[in-house]
Amino acid sequence: MKESFSRRTFVKVGTTATAAFAMPAISVGSQKVLGANERIRLGFIGVANRGQQLMDAFLQHSDCEIVALCDVDKEILAKANSRLEGKADCYEDFRKLLDRTDIHAVVIATPDHWHAIQTIMACKSGKDVYVEKPLSITVVEGRKMVEAARKYNRIVQVGLHRRSSPLYMQLVQLVQEGKVGKITVSRAYRLSNMAPTGIGHAPPTEPPPHLNWDLWLGPRPLRPFQATIHPYKFRWWDLYSSQMANWGVHYLDAMRWVTGDLAPSSVCAMGGRFAVDDDRTIPDTMEAVFEFPAGRLAIFGQYEASGNPIFPVPRAELELRGTIGTVYIGSRTIEVIPERGGQFQDPAPRMEPIKIEGPPGDPTVLHARNFLDCIRSREKPNCDVEEGHRSTTCSLIANISLMLRARLDWDPVNERFTNMPEANNLLHYEYRKPWSLEDI
Repeated sequence: MKESFSRRTFVKVGTTATAAFAMPAISVGSQKVLGANERIRLGFIGVANRGQQLMDAFLQHSDCEIVALCDVDKEILAKANSRLEGKADCYEDFRKLLDRTDIHAVVIATPDHWHAIQTIMACKSGKDVYVEKPLSITVVEGRKMVEAARKYNRIVQVGLHRRSSPLYMQLVQLVQEGKVGKITVSRAYRLSNMAPTGIGHAPPTEPPPHLNWDLWLGPRPLRPFQATIHPYKFRWWDLYSSQMANWGVHYLDAMRWVTGDLAPSSVCAMGGRFAVDDDRTIPDTMEAVFEFPAGRLAIFGQYEASGNPIFPVPRAELELRGTIGTVYIGSRTIEVIPERGGQFQDPAPRMEPIKIEGPPGDPTVLHARNFLDCIRSREKPNCDVEEGHRSTTCSLIANISLMLRARLDWDPVNERFTNMPEANNLLHYEYRKPWSLEDI
């Protein structure tokens, strides 16, 4: 089994890796024709933590070049450009980068509340987009991003990089061929013991001179700067992000992909700030349970006051409980533990154990490769914007359930709650002017 899975996967990955140099010249939106051997010119919007990791991933590929960088923090921007030996053009305002007609695509790694506006404007400007997860901070934003990608015929890859992992591709095949029976429960967790002080406390102050705080806030309300928001700690503020979306979307996307589920039919989330004393506005402990129409549960737990492992298999990050075997997958291995018959059933093992060692390779680098290939081929990428939207929606409706302290039934066609109409008021928020999602 290990040999057959690996061989098929390597063929797929190898074909993808060479495709960039086999494509004919194509037109990229309003840009000039992109030749088969011409390097793809990239602009990066947001170049702090994840942005610089993505720079490293794209620089692994010789058929692209980073020609422009944008960040509202001048110190972060200068640090990122120093990695390019100062060769990139630098901007504080992303709109100036998008105005350029010599850039084929942009990579967006800004805080979550900026993703929608920047992605939609990039699509309108004729550029393809690689946007980090979570796709959006509201369900309405996510749908608007899908509509913009389709209207302007743009390639939009969402940074859920497990979609480009050869090991996860093998897992999809293993499960969808029925090797472990029916999956009834999937589980994953964010584990980090941040007790007792978490992100800490900081008073409101004037922003540092190197930061355009007004532009950082963007569509969110005007408020004083705090050092426990920028840099990076925005992940613990519900106006700008959440750990349910930051971490949960990775695993909820993997669960959806592996089982083939479109969307949950209901969600119930519980949690709170139980043990960590800091400036956060999100829980330190939270668990969300999703029920899917196919008859299975998906569970994501955010445990930030307890960091010990959950799973019996070392370094496993995801569990899928099937009627024939239970699957544990990490970044390098898949391990399947056979099920045995329980009450009133034959207690014999229902399958042989399986252990699959994954091939080497960074999934983020492979995800970047897939995006570059799709810029040329115009095929949908491994994590097309629609898939990213569906997975991000899971995280966002879990946050709404927690806020309302209610189990919510979800209509994935109309993207509305059906048992609590007032919950639909939380599917979007009113932007601070002049920002708007209108007229995509």
